[in-house]
Amino acid sequence: MSEALKEAGKAFEIDEVPVGAVIVHKGRIIGRAHNQIKLLKDPTAHAEIIAITQAAAYFSNERLPDTTIYVTIEPCAMCAGALVLARVKRLVFGAADPKAGAFGSVLDINKKRLNHKIAVTKGVSQEECSALIKEFFKKKRK
Repeated sequence: MSEALKEAGKAFEIDEVPVGAVIVHKGRIIGRAHNQIKLLKDPTAHAEIIAITQAAAYFSNERLPDTTIYVTIEPCAMCAGALVLARVKRLVFGAADPKAGAFGSVLDINKKRLNHKIAVTKGVSQEECSALIKEFFKKKRK
C-alpha cells in the first residue's frame, strides 16, 4: 500500500484527485499509476485503469491471473468492472468511498451474478489514505 500511496501523492502534486494503484504479481510490481483524468482529458484515466493497462502489457494478455491490486480508495463501478474483466484475484484498498465505491459502499460488484469474484481486503492504511483525500478536497474548498 505504501507504493500506492506514493502514486496518490503524485496525483495530489498535479492537482488530480489523489488516488494511487499498484498491481503485484508474485511479489513484483507490474503496474502502477495515479489518477490522470485532468492531465489526459479522459474520464476513464483512473489509477486502476491505467495500472490494469500496464499489467496487461506485462502479461501480453487481457487477463491478470494471480494478481493483487492495491488502491488507496475503494474502486468505482467502472474500475470494479475492469477488475472483474481482467480477472484480478485480490483487491486491497485503504479508504472506503461512500459516494462511488463499488465494493460495498454504494454497491458491491461481488454480489452481482458475474463470472468472477474478487477477494477483498478493506481498510489497509485507511487513516493515511483517507487523510490524503480529505486534505485534497479541503484545499479545493478554500
